[in-house]
Amino acid sequence: MLRFILGRLISLSLSLVAASLIIFVVIEVIPGDPAAFMLGLSADPETVEALRAELNLTGSKASRYFQWITGLVQGDFGTSYTYRVPVSELVLQRIWVSIPLALFALILSTLIAFPVGLIAASNRGGAADYAIMGGTQLGIAVPNFWFAMLLVLIFAVKLSWFASGGFPGWDNPAAAMKSLTLPAIALALPQAAILARVMRSALIETQGQDYIRTARAKGLTRRQTTLRHALRNAMIPVLTIIGLQFSFLLAGAIIIENVFFLPGLGRLIFQGITQRDLIVVESVTMLLVFAVIVVTFLVDIAYAIADPRLRRRA
Repeated sequence: MLRFILGRLISLSLSLVAASLIIFVVIEVIPGDPAAFMLGLSADPETVEALRAELNLTGSKASRYFQWITGLVQGDFGTSYTYRVPVSELVLQRIWVSIPLALFALILSTLIAFPVGLIAASNRGGAADYAIMGGTQLGIAVPNFWFAMLLVLIFAVKLSWFASGGFPGWDNPAAAMKSLTLPAIALALPQAAILARVMRSALIETQGQDYIRTARAKGLTRRQTTLRHALRNAMIPVLTIIGLQFSFLLAGAIIIENVFFLPGLGRLIFQGITQRDLIVVESVTMLLVFAVIVVTFLVDIAYAIADPRLRRRA
């Protein structure tokens, strides 16, 4: 198990280095002079030089890269050109919207997908199975921002059960969770469709194994063999999908946060792009990449715990 963890840590470190290089090249090298890009083509040359000095862009690209990485390791994400405050302060303000939203959506998708996948697998080839597979295919095909606009139209505009956007803060937890409900549902429905299909496929494959047939021969019902034996082994690929979904929900909610005007990390990146605040875009993107890679690492560890064969291979 220790060798398995060490191998995954090495892979994590290499992934972070590769991601940081790609982000740095795309944001600071490809556009040319970052200061000129941020100020626009009509900016005064003296203003551009002043901004270059302020952003420490006078050194070589290699020195700027190592300076940026050193700052990230020390918790210094730089200073926002637009807001004139440290990027770390902006992150701390907004992360308490993005993380609860991602967890809320993940819980909803899991609560929906598990029973739906079980029902579909238990009624393989039946009417319920076809209906569920058709519904999940629709859930995968329809973009989540379309779901979001539909939810706003029905539950905010027509029924007035929820606000159409905004976030009141965590001073009132009930109001805060209510404001996150529609965005979480919009994020959860497509993910629940994917997870339900994976759960169904994993259960059907597991039910065809020899030990399941042996359990049935001993007198256990289909429901008993599914819940006692098949479900645990079917959870191995499902765990992987859940971990990947949390990473997607945390880093990929940019459109949903903008639809509902939520002050999260996704909206912060979007505002940084529109305002040409490259420091914000660069640092927050790297932070989200780090979160995705760490979650993937934790999923690998959980996968190894659930499946001893991986530890033996390592």
